[in-house]
Amino acid sequence: MRMNPTRLIGDFTELVLIDSPSFSERQIGDYIKSKLSALGLRVFEDGAGQMLGGNCGNIFGFLDGTINAASLLFSAHMDTVEPSRGKTAVIDRDGTIRSRGDTVLGADDFSGIAAILEALTIIREYNLPHRPLEVLFTVAEEIYCQGISRFNFQNLKAKDAFVLDLTGPVGTAAYKAPAIITFTVEVIGISSHAGFEPERGVNAIAAASEAIKALPLGRLDHETTLNIGIIKGGLATNIVPDKCIVKGETRSYSGEKALNCIELVEREFQKAAQRFGASYSFTNKIVCSAYETPLHHPILGLFKKACADIQLGCNLVKTFGGSDNNTLFENGITGLVLASAMEKVHSCQEYTTTDELCRIAELTLQLMTIDPNDL
Repeated sequence: MRMNPTRLIGDFTELVLIDSPSFSERQIGDYIKSKLSALGLRVFEDGAGQMLGGNCGNIFGFLDGTINAASLLFSAHMDTVEPSRGKTAVIDRDGTIRSRGDTVLGADDFSGIAAILEALTIIREYNLPHRPLEVLFTVAEEIYCQGISRFNFQNLKAKDAFVLDLTGPVGTAAYKAPAIITFTVEVIGISSHAGFEPERGVNAIAAASEAIKALPLGRLDHETTLNIGIIKGGLATNIVPDKCIVKGETRSYSGEKALNCIELVEREFQKAAQRFGASYSFTNKIVCSAYETPLHHPILGLFKKACADIQLGCNLVKTFGGSDNNTLFENGITGLVLASAMEKVHSCQEYTTTDELCRIAELTLQLMTIDPNDL
């Protein structure tokens, strides 16, 4: 192993100390830009932060290759979910790294960032041959990949990518992910005094409840889900509520099924609104498009060889989560999402291990330095 475990773990724990909730990635963005510049990359920042109302844009960098091959992209996101402010890494004797229990750890996605930076550092230290490399660190990924959606892909040459942003043992890679469509329904009724004249009111919450009751929430089939996640409405217990806002999402490996599910949701709210004498407005947004990387694509051969070269088990899986890879696929870049030393993400029980951090860094280095002409 060519990794420097002490440096890698030190860099990871330093990253954990940086607060970087979505739309507030400035400090970590500056950290990454400084590291990349010191390693000899050409570094740029786009205007995604300004477009999103955040304080930092997407960071991207380029390193000319010494192997005659096409550019290869590596990506990770800079933001973390809450609660994240005041994070500290605690290292157990067995090598497990956790937070103090009152915040997330931030391995999602600081482990990916640390692995990419360490691999680039090793390339420079040992003057290793490598193909042309492009790196992209995005903002606001946790908010349905908003940062990468503002990225100008004309800035990139790479047509293949590895996104470091998946749970599971290192050596696992996701080649398929679902479409995700969010929706918001606003049901409008008529307010009135609930005690003196309830007959004059139209209860927006009751109308919304009838629509929700008619929906097949949960797992619709082996590749489709539907969820209502937020309900807001009402001003006081003695007022018939004239407004109810309902928000949810559907996911499916089939884009057509996801769209059909959205149509079903609107129909049920339309029917309920008509029955109660209410009105409604309905909006939806495709936040992730489904993708499937063909199993015969050369990027899978590269991944399998890299795993074999460092004696790492290789496991290809489907994921039901979205990532920046969905947007890469939309823009003509074929990728895999790599398990990158993160477990129990989006919780205060999140953890990584020193061994897994070393493995993902070593795998990233191997992917950067393989000559694809030898495959």
